[in-house]
Amino acid sequence: EPGIDSLISRYKLYNERLDGMDGYRIQIYSSSNNNAREESGKVRQEFIMKFPDIISYATFDRPGYYKIRAGDYRTRIEGTKYLLMVRRVFPDAYLVPDVINFPDLNKK
Repeated sequence: EPGIDSLISRYKLYNERLDGMDGYRIQIYSSSNNNAREESGKVRQEFIMKFPDIISYATFDRPGYYKIRAGDYRTRIEGTKYLLMVRRVFPDAYLVPDVINFPDLNKK
C-alpha cells in the first residue's frame, strides 16, 4: 500500500539523519591533567596495538577532559563480553552508555 511505503521511506530518511544510536562503549581513559592530551594519545596507541579489531575513539569534553572509548555495542551484554578482554590489559576500563555508530548490516 502507498501509505505503508511512505511511512517506511520517512522512517529510513529519519534514521539516516541521525549521528548514531544509543548503545555502549568501553571507556579506557579519562583525565583532565595538564598532560592529558599526550597521555590519551599514548593510551590510544597502546590500545590499537593490543586490540586492532576494536575501533577506538578519542574525544574531548569540556571543561578539559580527554577520553578514550572503544567499541560500538548495542547491548550491555555485548559490551561486557569485550570489556572482560580489555580489562586484562586496562584494569580500570568500564562500560559507559554512549551514542554509537550504526552497525554495518552488510557485513557477514
